[in-house]
Amino acid sequence: MEPQFLEPNIPHYTARSLPEYRHLPFQNAHPFLDEGGHSYGEKLLSPDSFTAEDWQSCEDYLYSIDLFNHGFWWEAHERLKFVSIGAGRESKTGQFVQGLIQIAAALLKHFMGEDEGAMTLAELGSSNLQRVEGVYLGIDVATLIVQVQDCLNAGDAKYPRIRLKQ
Repeated sequence: MEPQFLEPNIPHYTARSLPEYRHLPFQNAHPFLDEGGHSYGEKLLSPDSFTAEDWQSCEDYLYSIDLFNHGFWWEAHERLKFVSIGAGRESKTGQFVQGLIQIAAALLKHFMGEDEGAMTLAELGSSNLQRVEGVYLGIDVATLIVQVQDCLNAGDAKYPRIRLKQ
């Protein structure tokens, strides 16, 4: 089953390839731990720093957005954890990235039919995203929050994608 997206065509922000499969916890091989995993043996590292001023040059952040945009929500949330560490988890930027992590997890849960958990994570994520206004880290915050809420409340969910604003 493939997710349907609000915006069918969106650019990739990196040249990196997408994984061979979308990880669904307890349903297929763990990407990093199982020998058959699409990223087996890969070690994720935090960027030295990540700030609102340098997001456009952070390959890990941009690749996380590519993953998010193509329904690789588990993979996006795992990689964003390390971006959050690079930002400083308690910083404004770190908290915003934490909101993206929670939104990615919410969309994954929704895709897997775990709607109660999806709603809880979406509320937490939206709360973290709403600490800023307008466009932050290239993301139109209000638009993303509305699209996530619409997706979770619709019977025929159309998943949001993030079109970064330069």
